[in-house]
Amino acid sequence: MFENSPYRLTLLVCLAEILGLASIAVFPALLPTFQAEWQLSNTAAGWISAAYYAGYMILVPILSGFTDRVDARRMMGLGAVLGVLTALGYAGLAQGFWSALLLRFFAGVSLAGIYMPGLKVVSDHTEGQGSLQSRFISFYTASFSIGASLSYLLAGEIDALAGWRWAFAASAVSAAAALVIVIMCVPPARVRSGEKQALLADFKTVFQSKSTMAYILAYAAHMWELFSLRSWIVAFLVFSIQLQPAGAFTWSPTRVAFIINLIGLPASIGGNELSRIFGRRKIITIVMIISAALATILGFSAALPYLLVAFIAIVYGITIVGDSASLTAGVVAAAPAGYRGTTLAVHSTLGFCSAFLGPLAVGVVLDLFGGKQLAWGMGFICMAAGCLLGPLFLARLNAETK
Repeated sequence: MFENSPYRLTLLVCLAEILGLASIAVFPALLPTFQAEWQLSNTAAGWISAAYYAGYMILVPILSGFTDRVDARRMMGLGAVLGVLTALGYAGLAQGFWSALLLRFFAGVSLAGIYMPGLKVVSDHTEGQGSLQSRFISFYTASFSIGASLSYLLAGEIDALAGWRWAFAASAVSAAAALVIVIMCVPPARVRSGEKQALLADFKTVFQSKSTMAYILAYAAHMWELFSLRSWIVAFLVFSIQLQPAGAFTWSPTRVAFIINLIGLPASIGGNELSRIFGRRKIITIVMIISAALATILGFSAALPYLLVAFIAIVYGITIVGDSASLTAGVVAAAPAGYRGTTLAVHSTLGFCSAFLGPLAVGVVLDLFGGKQLAWGMGFICMAAGCLLGPLFLARLNAETK
């Protein structure tokens, strides 16, 4: 029956994910506005960006870890409700550094309730589909890029029309739509039956699996680079525009960021397809090395013609997510039997720990080097350095290549 089709289920959960991500990029998309309005240093802006991922990182072990024991839909619904409340709170209450920091922290908690529990639902309902499960997982993972890209576009366009508070209000409406989909359309996820050991023992089982941890740690390296870029790309493009001669071609940085993130969907799925043909470890390693090289080039390109800068950024956007679905599909395949939810909790916790630290580290580097052309070059080198740890983890822990 079509109603029970894994294709339909995956599409619905992906749609809930995309709608639930509406607020993720509103702050980084409008970062120059907030820095000017609230007199934020690069380090302070980095803290606010990082707070989102800190909220995710701290709560995801609980919210995702318990999905082996509790229906993951409940976690998704909780995340969507919190997404509505935090977006409305930011729209009406944010006044400066501390209020923005707190609200972005809880917005990250809302993501913890939506993202990995949603992946648990998809992976549970595509069990037994053979190699197709990898494709369903890659599509769900890649849909994150759609949500992030639309968030950049939403923020830029609504801010231009009505101001940043309305951009956050619109993201609250989107999160409410995600909640409706979860309640009305998403079926229950699987819950592990039988004797239940302590949650900490579940985590120990995952940490003892070398092949699982290889993909988890490589994913953490990937997240350092990816979310550093998502946090700082608009500010970098604004800086590049300031270096252009009068009358030079420019294009809205939020629209460029929209394209960079949107291209992640085919890039992530395509990377996973290449992994299925040539082996995961080989493809992930090649993509990460190329991505780190492009990060370094982009960081020192700000003074080049803006069209070229935007082009390099878009190509970099392809490579930076080219390994994303492969890493997540790899960790799902390597998860110990009966511990998929806990595995995804560890996967996401360590990944978003890097997503927390990366943007903050780049902000510190920018301030340390004075915020000019050299500073941006060093900031992107900081992104690249984290990424290059990924191939090392895969090699040292002997990740499976299937």
